[in-house]
Amino acid sequence: MSLIEVIQSGNYELIDVREPMELEMDGNIEGAKNIPLGEVEDRQDEILSIEKPVILFCRSGNRSGKALEYLNSQGLKDGYNGGGWAELKAVLEANRGTF
Repeated sequence: MSLIEVIQSGNYELIDVREPMELEMDGNIEGAKNIPLGEVEDRQDEILSIEKPVILFCRSGNRSGKALEYLNSQGLKDGYNGGGWAELKAVLEANRGTF
């Protein structure tokens, strides 16, 4: 499944790997769980236990790519790099009425 197909299905968990300060300064995506990149390793069990596709995102897609690479190596089966939060938010809003 592609990222767009996952978004259109409406069945996914969003994880923002930015630092809490960035969310305050830049904004966030409603409903996303904030797990900063530095905490991903410590909280991997929490992430790996999610039973639906996981979409990771950050400011540009770089940190979420690193988090996804790590989680995949730990057994994450259904993970996606959502890229930068602003672009992902636009995609989510554009697809809001499709599911």
